[in-house]
Amino acid sequence: MKQRRKPILVTGFEPFGGEPINPSAEVVRALHGRVIAGAPVIGLVLPCVFGASIEALRAALDRHRPMLVLALGQAAGRDGFTLERIAINLDDARIADNASAQPIDQPVIAGGPAAHFTTLPIKAMVMALRDAGHTASVSYSAGTFVCNHVFYGLQHALKRRRSVRSGFMHLPCLPEQVAATGRADTPSLPLAAMTAGVQEALAAALSRRLEVCSSEGALD
Repeated sequence: MKQRRKPILVTGFEPFGGEPINPSAEVVRALHGRVIAGAPVIGLVLPCVFGASIEALRAALDRHRPMLVLALGQAAGRDGFTLERIAINLDDARIADNASAQPIDQPVIAGGPAAHFTTLPIKAMVMALRDAGHTASVSYSAGTFVCNHVFYGLQHALKRRRSVRSGFMHLPCLPEQVAATGRADTPSLPLAAMTAGVQEALAAALSRRLEVCSSEGALD
């Protein structure tokens, strides 16, 4: 019998900021149990809470020993899929998390480096998404809320596990979120298309060990 590869861990967040739904959680639930290039997908919905989210993530890393980790989050207003390049060691919350915590100018991990970079081939993933007809780009800021908190905590936890590649991707809103707010100009993507895009990105990450040399820089 052919042995399966080590699993892929994909994480998302519970709804936050008073919203009833979070696209990252819905995508995680849709992908859980699928197999991509022989690797089973394990989906995990994290609490949108400083501290507790990293604790839950570390427990999942120890339990499942994944070969690749992609954390997902919601970025309302962004157009398409955005692959994050860098996580900074800073919590600076504009709003409170789901446990009513609102840290200001605090490190994610005291004594940690100023930043961690993704270890995923994000330019190759962006190219694969575009080839599949999706809107995608490289982002140079994951914010300073719980998304960046988890991204930094993930890269820090795996800094000595060089065989495990990891990173973060932001997703746009779902159409039902936009309809609920009445902001018709907010970019959105249906769940089926969003799930297909994340699967496409994961397949690209699995198939490429090296990054592509292409310009995805920003002027501002």
